[in-house]
Amino acid sequence: MRLILALTCLMAAPALADAPLIVLDRTQLPFDLGPGHPANRPSNPANSPNAPWNSAGNTANSASAWQNRPANPENEKRLIFTQDGSVLGYYAQNAGGVLNIFDTRGRRLAYRPARGTRSIFSVAGEWCGTVDSPRGGGMVLAVTPECARRFGR
Repeated sequence: MRLILALTCLMAAPALADAPLIVLDRTQLPFDLGPGHPANRPSNPANSPNAPWNSAGNTANSASAWQNRPANPENEKRLIFTQDGSVLGYYAQNAGGVLNIFDTRGRRLAYRPARGTRSIFSVAGEWCGTVDSPRGGGMVLAVTPECARRFGR
């Protein structure tokens, strides 16, 4: 996590609620943040894309729900950006506490379950990375190279 926070400090942060995206080397993560930890495993039922609150079938996670739409002005305060300032997408949290991650077109790419983990999972249920909330506010998304590429599709 120190690496993530150090990289964040080097980046120009537009607004406190915006989230820089960092591509991580999973071998550099401490065990408690990686996919090997029991709470972060994709096989954990609470992390499953089929769990009711995580499910794409849950209307609270749908791109058509107002809180998840790119046109919602609140999402302009929750942008996901690269080191050079390019906007890749945004995030929104549903009423159940699931953090949904969308690309700029409003396509749901990943989620963080409401409880028990800071890990991010792809909509197919693969471990995608981790989320951290630095002391200054906002958050940092640290994702695998495979997950980062999904933003460009």
